[in-house]
Amino acid sequence: MDKIAIFGSTGMTGTCALKAAIDKGLKIKVLVRDPSKIPEEFRPKVEVIHGDVLKYEDVLETVKNVQSVVVVLGTRNNLKPTTDLSEGMKNIVRAMNETNIEVVSVCLSAFLFYEPSKVPPMFVDLNADHQRQLKVVLGSSLKYIAILPPHIADSPQTEYVVEVGKSPGRAVSKYDLGRFLVESLSEEKYYGRLCGIYSPQ
Repeated sequence: MDKIAIFGSTGMTGTCALKAAIDKGLKIKVLVRDPSKIPEEFRPKVEVIHGDVLKYEDVLETVKNVQSVVVVLGTRNNLKPTTDLSEGMKNIVRAMNETNIEVVSVCLSAFLFYEPSKVPPMFVDLNADHQRQLKVVLGSSLKYIAILPPHIADSPQTEYVVEVGKSPGRAVSKYDLGRFLVESLSEEKYYGRLCGIYSPQ
């Protein structure tokens, strides 16, 4: 793996995934609606596709000539009903299939480990689209790593802990989550798994 595509690279966690990929010396393509949101120090180190994940041709152009994909789509704290995450995921899966790319890491939410009735009311609508997004991932033939983080904290990088099939802690550093999104791409033990993650305090 020497070249990856990142979707959602300008969000809080996406920026950390972008930094982790740069630190590993990877070649990187990103799809962004607003290139000015890419941190200035990162711009010379990435190939930027100006477009929208909801437009299939933009997604297809982004995944051409890469080996794997990181998906960190978000809503920037907008908790209103949406289908952007799941519809964007459909485009990514379709484009990966068309270009014969198999490996993808996807950032979702630890609420997907909960019974629906236990999800806090303010997150119900967003969680519903995370559920649809996860369904798209699970229904694909890809070697996916579905990462379901708890609260994403603006805290320092640590040695993160990952557990398969459950949420092991209350919070994860955004830097740790970004690193795992990139590092998991080459860790076959996580392929086809739902992974919980946390940062020890």
